[in-house]
Amino acid sequence: MKLHQLPKLAARSGKRLGRGAGSGKGKTSARGTKGQKARGKVALGFIGGTLAIYKKLPFKRGLGNSKVSPKFLPVSVEKLSIFKSGTEITVALLIESKIVDPKDALTKGVKLVGKSDLRVPLNVVLPTTASAKSTIIKAGGKVLGV
Repeated sequence: MKLHQLPKLAARSGKRLGRGAGSGKGKTSARGTKGQKARGKVALGFIGGTLAIYKKLPFKRGLGNSKVSPKFLPVSVEKLSIFKSGTEITVALLIESKIVDPKDALTKGVKLVGKSDLRVPLNVVLPTTASAKSTIIKAGGKVLGV
């Protein structure tokens, strides 16, 4: 084993500031001359006498506030008419038949919504609204919902 093949044991520490002119970072300690930043700490959002940047931005509440999204991914009951009678409808089946996006379906979940004509009796193992449940039962299917 050669010297350059030895594993590195520790990261090198940073240059020490304010240790005399000969150190290379003496006198002003790499802070420039004068001013608030040279003398002490400055808050992260500070702009210089005006309103902080985070206070200028619109106030929105909640997690993931960039867009309002429902708790479940809504799927219309009429989209289930492509399946054969007696089919058990699950999230995996909806993803496989490309009715819902896999990422959204697994993060948010799926809920059957809507009042429409469904002529195929299906066994549904998903959360449903009251109107969707009545549509499925009217068609001769079962809601084994979650």
